[in-house]
Amino acid sequence: MSSDAPMTTPAELASVPVAKRIIGRWWRSQSPSRQDRFATLGPLLSVLLFLAAITSAFWYLRNEELERETESIKRDIEITQQQMGLRLIQNQEALIRMARELVARDIDIDEFAGQASAFLRERPEVMHVSWLDAARHLRASETAALYTGLASSPPLPRPQQESPPGRQPTLTTAPQPATPVTTPTPKRRPSPASLPSANSTAQPELAFLAARNSRNTAYSRAFSDPAGAPVFQLYVPLIERGSFSGVLMVEYSIDALVRHFVPADVSQRHMVSVLDDKGRELSATITALPGQATRRAPIHSDAPLTPALNGLLLRGQGWRTSIGLISNTLFWMVVALSVLTVWMLLGTWRHMRRRAQIQGALVQETNFRRAMENSMPTGMRAMDMDGRITYVNAAFCKMTGFTAKELPPYPYWPAERAQENNRLLQQELQGRSPSAGIEVRLKRKDQTQFDARLYVSPLIDPKGQQTGWMTSMTNITEAKRIRDQLSASHERFTTVLEGLDASVSVLTVQQGELLFANRSYRLWFGGDALGHQQMAGISLGEPASDMREDDVDGYSGIPTQEFIDAGTSPREVYIESLQKWFDVRARYLQWTDGRLAQMLIATDITARLRAEEQAAAQADKAQVTSRLVTMGEMASSVAHELNQPLTAITNYCSGMVSRVKAGTIKQDDLISALEKTAHQAERAGLIIRRIRAFVKRSEPQRQPAQAQQIVEEAVELAGIELRRRNVAIHIYVAQRLPTLMVDPILIEQVVLNLVKNAAEAIDMAQMPPQRRHIELRVVPRHTPEDRGVIEFSVTDMGPGLRDDIIGRLFEAFFSTKAEGLGIGLSLCRTIIESHRGRLQAQNLYNGDQVVGCRFAFTLPVDLPGRNHPGIAVSNDEAMSPLNSAARRALEPQSPE
Repeated sequence: MSSDAPMTTPAELASVPVAKRIIGRWWRSQSPSRQDRFATLGPLLSVLLFLAAITSAFWYLRNEELERETESIKRDIEITQQQMGLRLIQNQEALIRMARELVARDIDIDEFAGQASAFLRERPEVMHVSWLDAARHLRASETAALYTGLASSPPLPRPQQESPPGRQPTLTTAPQPATPVTTPTPKRRPSPASLPSANSTAQPELAFLAARNSRNTAYSRAFSDPAGAPVFQLYVPLIERGSFSGVLMVEYSIDALVRHFVPADVSQRHMVSVLDDKGRELSATITALPGQATRRAPIHSDAPLTPALNGLLLRGQGWRTSIGLISNTLFWMVVALSVLTVWMLLGTWRHMRRRAQIQGALVQETNFRRAMENSMPTGMRAMDMDGRITYVNAAFCKMTGFTAKELPPYPYWPAERAQENNRLLQQELQGRSPSAGIEVRLKRKDQTQFDARLYVSPLIDPKGQQTGWMTSMTNITEAKRIRDQLSASHERFTTVLEGLDASVSVLTVQQGELLFANRSYRLWFGGDALGHQQMAGISLGEPASDMREDDVDGYSGIPTQEFIDAGTSPREVYIESLQKWFDVRARYLQWTDGRLAQMLIATDITARLRAEEQAAAQADKAQVTSRLVTMGEMASSVAHELNQPLTAITNYCSGMVSRVKAGTIKQDDLISALEKTAHQAERAGLIIRRIRAFVKRSEPQRQPAQAQQIVEEAVELAGIELRRRNVAIHIYVAQRLPTLMVDPILIEQVVLNLVKNAAEAIDMAQMPPQRRHIELRVVPRHTPEDRGVIEFSVTDMGPGLRDDIIGRLFEAFFSTKAEGLGIGLSLCRTIIESHRGRLQAQNLYNGDQVVGCRFAFTLPVDLPGRNHPGIAVSNDEAMSPLNSAARRALEPQSPE
């Protein structure tokens, strides 16, 4: 609010409504441009609201008229429904009385004819009255006389009926014809009645069956008589002594019903028509012109024809009498005036918007220039032709510490440099300032000094006349400091490179020019690039011929980015002329002038290689010592592993000697026993050769083998031990197992060891007969680590293993048996791991009780084509398998 606005007293504030004060406060809080916009949009909004109110009023009046017309049609159609329904009920009651007289035989056929004639004379809507027996035979029939002229009978009286609440009473007498004709026309031959016939689907037959089955009156649906007039029939059943004896049939003319029983005032106001169950118009108070269909009225109301309820529908139709909203002249005048007002307001609003846009652009440009000047780190100073300062920006003031009012006349000149700065000012006023700028030293308001560079350019007005000079000033104090630091850093870096014992050299790739060489390089190779090329070992200056044109740098002709990003591995290079070995590391880089260059760092490693040769000689001596230790391990292994085939040889020989002495052995049995003894001797020799080869750091001799054959040979060797200990074995080998690439002798030894350990555990624990059996299973398995494998498992029902023993199963020379050597399981594990498999053991539990032990090992089925770097056995581990197994113990396993 402006300061000269009148003050408002508290009493006046209390009298002003709260809403008005809120609106006033909001209005004053808006900017002038927004107030102008609201002032323009306010009248436009008012005109639009006025137009909406006028449209709503017209729409409301139209809907009100439609509702009144709809209510009038509904009321008239209900009156017509009552008139027709009452007439049909009266006729139905008269026919029921006539049917009772026929059943009671109070009247004969002649009397029936008289009553039917009287019935027809009094009821112009009835065309026929017929008497049919139960077999649909016509016993008597009367047809109404139809005239095209005026009927000679007087109007029929109608019983009065009460009008519904809230409505005016309706007429109770039949209406007179709308246009009476005084000249009668000749009598027309009546059309015959439509009678029911058996096995027909016509409406008379359906109504006849309904009356016969229900023993009640039945109305037929509308149909056309032989003359094409729409009619419907009423069937009253004749029940004689509880049995059906026939019907009284009455045929109604729908046209006559509409003509005689639609009140005159109703037909004058609205069109009343009768529709069938398919929506077709059968009769109406207004007949359409020939060849033209009746247009459906926009307002209508429907009511069923009672008590017939045979699908006939009374429909009242009406049309609006007033003109529509679109045809209303007053409405369009209001719309035209409103549109004109809106158009004028929109024009005014667009004009004001353009003005606001121009003002906003001007303000934005001014703010942009001011913000640009204030945000620039470069100080700007304008002077006239006499050297007076006329303008400075914020950066200039911030740089010197003086405000714009304090600047004249040059308070930022240091006293000791005033004469020099004055000379430069005169040179500037004369237009002789160098284009590269002038480097000066200035002082701030706090008396601190800084270095600056000034650039001068003339100020030209719109007429092309020079009005002064514009000077831009940049603080170069930090730049000078960084430049000095870079110079000192370069000097230190050069000193470090010169002091290195390694050779550092940089050579251009294309020209072969030596760009840099430190003191060590110059000491070894001099200032020539030949030493660099010898250590690089490649011919530089020849770009690759298979490089794509897009990948080649246009300046030097070779792909710089690939060379810069790529690294090289260290190389050992021997320089014959120096008799020295160098560890050479190379890298490509982009030199300061953009050329691709190669940097080499060569370190003299001659002394290190000599030390390594001495260490290798010491390692050979240590290897000899290690072999001697291995021989001790081999002795223990051979003593344990050969015990099994030698025991088998002994058993065979003892058996043969006993049978020879007894004279009970045949030649074939002797030859078979000797062959088995020879086989066991060969097997012992093979075991010694395999173990010796295994200890000599060589892979087992793998060959294609079948799991079934390995198991059979192992069980055959273990059979004597199993029978001696009274332990049974159950074998299961899966069918169609793939071929294994293994050493069958070593795998057989593993299976044999596991079976013997299981038998010994059962026998030593003195297990009962039901638990003295072993299960040997060979099945395929699929594991996430090894994928397809063959699993060999040996399960016994022995006492199991203690927890403290499971952790030490595969340690060398550890055994739970008093006479055991402790190398069996250790060697088994080494054999399985050399085949890239796994050996595991676990206790079997029944709840918390141990009921046995299970040893299992796996062998991969695709070992020759797979690589297992994670579990490969090194040479040192193969050389000492027992120590290797002890160091890499797997899951708990049992040495039973």
